[in-house]
Amino acid sequence: MTPITNNADLAAFCERLSKAPFIAVDTEFMRETTYWPKLCLIQAATPDEAQCIDPLADGLDLEPFLRVLTNTSVTKVFHAARQDIEIFNNLGAIPTPMFDTQIAAMAAGFGDQVSYDSLVRQLLKKDIDKGSRFTDWSRRPLSDNQLTYALGDVIYLAQLYPKLHDRLQKDGRLVWVSEEMAALANPALYDTDPDKAWRRVKPRRFSARYLAAFKAVAAWRERTAQDRDQPRGRILKDDAIDEIATQLPTDAEGFNRLRSAPRGFANSKYGVDLIAALREALQDPEGYAPKIEKPAPSQQAPGAIVELLKVLLKARSEDAKVAPKLIATVADLEQIAVNDQADVEALQGWRRKVFGEDALKLKRGELALVLEGARVRVVELEPEE
Repeated sequence: MTPITNNADLAAFCERLSKAPFIAVDTEFMRETTYWPKLCLIQAATPDEAQCIDPLADGLDLEPFLRVLTNTSVTKVFHAARQDIEIFNNLGAIPTPMFDTQIAAMAAGFGDQVSYDSLVRQLLKKDIDKGSRFTDWSRRPLSDNQLTYALGDVIYLAQLYPKLHDRLQKDGRLVWVSEEMAALANPALYDTDPDKAWRRVKPRRFSARYLAAFKAVAAWRERTAQDRDQPRGRILKDDAIDEIATQLPTDAEGFNRLRSAPRGFANSKYGVDLIAALREALQDPEGYAPKIEKPAPSQQAPGAIVELLKVLLKARSEDAKVAPKLIATVADLEQIAVNDQADVEALQGWRRKVFGEDALKLKRGELALVLEGARVRVVELEPEE
């Protein structure tokens, strides 16, 4: 069992992939100690063939495979695709079109974020050997056990796709998955521009000086993490960004008083760089700060209404045989409880039909929740004359 390690074999394999209606794709990577995920193996399968590609092989050009990923006539099937998409986005190719079996399983009634192992067990009646899951995928040569495990992922994935696709098509729910895939394919999800890094961390204040410092520290952390190829949290914790933006230290003494700054940080090269970035941002805080409108004071969601909406969500998700989490989050319910025009997904598209309209009716007293044995039934009330 040998992975593809040369350009001729890869080109021939990709030529065959490009003629398939869909391909199953998975990756093995490592990123516990790095900023950039290290791609160690790519697995791909059609209904008739499965191969591993070794991206660490000397001289191997992945361009033919990246072209397959962007070939719109071939559907790319993943399970829990986000990290795989991030890796391929870093290589310049966001897969399109896509089908994520985890999201599809949620739409098909298999529960919230069903695992790949569980889905294979339920739909294919097979058990996956997980023994090689947490091995070191960067070491060469890869063992036969590792390659067997890796290939199994895409072989089973290629078998899952038609079953889930046909089930959702029969129920008229393919569009639900398509909407989720469009969101996953949004390049903004994978943007690593340091000047936009502040968006990953929620600011707690809204003055120009705070926001300018907040943006500067987040940008410095992102840039430093990229340069050192280390996880963001190893450079600076999220809480430290808020503390620095609040305290606004502009010299070593000020940094040394912070609880979140490591001992000796202010006098290190990176501390000097961060102090310089802060000083520059604070020269023109109005011009440097991101433009954020201060949110209006939040209205406390009535607890009783939120609890009723939770019960309604559970009832409607059971009726539709779809995971509640795919329809609405608790945060959505809290916003709906105080605002009939809340800008939440639960009041848009298919979610509004499945749940949102009934949520508003429940608030208006047009629906009742009736307990029948262990189930809750939703009853539409007659309007009063």
